Amino acid sequence: MMIFKKSQSVKFLQPTMESFETIIGPATEVHGRLVANESLRIDGRVIGNIEARQGKSVSIALGKTGVVQGDVFAFRVLVAGRVEGNIYATERVELHEGAEVRGDITYGQLGIEHGAKLNGLMISRNGEDPEGSTDSAAIFQANWSKIKSS
Repeated sequence: MMIFKKSQSVKFLQPTMESFETIIGPATEVHGRLVANESLRIDGRVIGNIEARQGKSVSIALGKTGVVQGDVFAFRVLVAGRVEGNIYATERVELHEGAEVRGDITYGQLGIEHGAKLNGLMISRNGEDPEGSTDSAAIFQANWSKIKSS
């Protein structure tokens, strides 16, 4: 598990101002696949994948009480709560203080605040796919092979 200390934190390029059309409150639990056409804030629990409609610039935000047990696919993903699954963001991922992610993060840009926890890989989407596959085991194996051969 990675714990980012103040000296390791990455500063955000600019603060993001979001507006959310849908909010899942702290007393709500959703089971199943969620498909969002507009930005979504989660303060409750979602058990299942969350996907932004293709071609839409949708932001998914987890408040401090928000929990997702599944993968998150969106334009921008902001996490202050807990994700037990992978995050795929075409534009940006922000891990705020208190965030906990147990899974891989694929991103265009990444911002990490002091106190965020990540147990997984960080994969930059700089126009190139990772060697082998987007499967974390395959990425690890490819990188481990390079390390052993040098």
